[in-house]
Amino acid sequence: MSSFPSLTVRASSLEPRGSFAEAQAQWLHPDPAAVHAVRAACEQHAIGIVAHFYMDAELQGVLVQVGAPHTFVADSLQMADVAVRMAEAGKRTIVVLGVDFMTENVRAVLDSAGHRGVAVYRLAAEHIGCSLAASADAPAYADWLRSLGPRSLHVVYINTSLVTKARSHSIVPTITCTSSNVLQTLLQAHAQLPGVHLAYGPDTYMGANLHSLLVNLSSLPEAAVRSVHPAHTPATIRDLLSRFTYYAQGACVVHHLFGDDVVARVRSDHADALLTAHLEVPGQMFSLAAEAQRTGRGVVGSTSNILDFILAAVRTAAAQPGPQHIPVVLGTESGMVTSIVSRVQQALVATHRDDVELELVFPVASEAVTRVDDSPLALVPGVAGGEGCSIEGGCATCPYMKMNSLDALETVLAGVGAGASLERYHPTPITVTLGGRPAQELGTEPILWMRHFQKTGQLPPALVERVLGP
Repeated sequence: MSSFPSLTVRASSLEPRGSFAEAQAQWLHPDPAAVHAVRAACEQHAIGIVAHFYMDAELQGVLVQVGAPHTFVADSLQMADVAVRMAEAGKRTIVVLGVDFMTENVRAVLDSAGHRGVAVYRLAAEHIGCSLAASADAPAYADWLRSLGPRSLHVVYINTSLVTKARSHSIVPTITCTSSNVLQTLLQAHAQLPGVHLAYGPDTYMGANLHSLLVNLSSLPEAAVRSVHPAHTPATIRDLLSRFTYYAQGACVVHHLFGDDVVARVRSDHADALLTAHLEVPGQMFSLAAEAQRTGRGVVGSTSNILDFILAAVRTAAAQPGPQHIPVVLGTESGMVTSIVSRVQQALVATHRDDVELELVFPVASEAVTRVDDSPLALVPGVAGGEGCSIEGGCATCPYMKMNSLDALETVLAGVGAGASLERYHPTPITVTLGGRPAQELGTEPILWMRHFQKTGQLPPALVERVLGP
């Protein structure tokens, strides 16, 4: 029997196993009064709420039940996109549930789209940090960028602050990326900018995983390489590799938990499971999921990629006759559970299949658990007493994301409705100027260049000109 906690999801029921899974399950069907209060505030005061997948289960459960057009749960890039759509639909206030750089991004993207009059609030009076973003704010990151030399393009992860994006862009031409489009960004950049050096940062694990992806791609037949990007062959991928570098000192504290120990137990206890891994996890977990992906039994990518893969697996199983059991190892932050459960149950209800079940498995590092002899689990996530997972002990859960709370949301919603001063919930003002340009303006440019690439499949001419020079 596995020592990992798990949650079995059926069309109309949930079966948690282990203290952490029980803690998640209790909030997946939230208090109707809380749902009504949030929905009423959004309707009465033209408020939109955008939240990251990694919110805690109590808060996210309420948001999912409130639903569109008032709330939207997504990854960091979609949060800003949806905020713009909400503003265009008449929302006068946007509340952002995430870490501070996400609030900054929402504010900057709304401003660039002409919605400066739309108010933006976050959900903590204190700073909500991020270990990965902080690594790019350090002087060492700027020093690394300065070492790149001329004719270089910096591909920076969207999960960084606007000041980081601005400072980077002032040193090296910079375009942002997400975990779902970073590979295509690198491939297109090499095809469109021959001879240019490509640098990725700040996530070291993602950089190493990208290097592995490129190495594997270079060994494939030419037709297989062209199916990934039509301008490439194994030879051009090898040339890209010779011009590719990544930052070596940045990591997310959550994804760092998916190391050798977890991988060994996944192999031994869950050999039959589908495997998912965020592109930010350490190489061992990435390699395991990538290996499974090649046979259709896994996925590596963004949170959205993981959710889509799980839903596709459920729909495939629901199309088969007889009872179906689908074990899935969740190789990313455990906050994904709420969106997964909601969407899976919707899919199973729609297919009228009560005999199909998804078992969602939460990996736990062994150094972060307590042995409990009389527990149905040999190991219980968390410190002594088994009260559950924390960043010091157990499941992949982000302490920064969990600084957002239902109480804070209710406070902000009430303040908006009463016209109260909510200054302490404003995005942190950015007063830095670089090269004579405000950091907010300069830091938004790499985001807009990525949007151009997403729409057209080409790097924007202004970026190309800046990289290649006169």
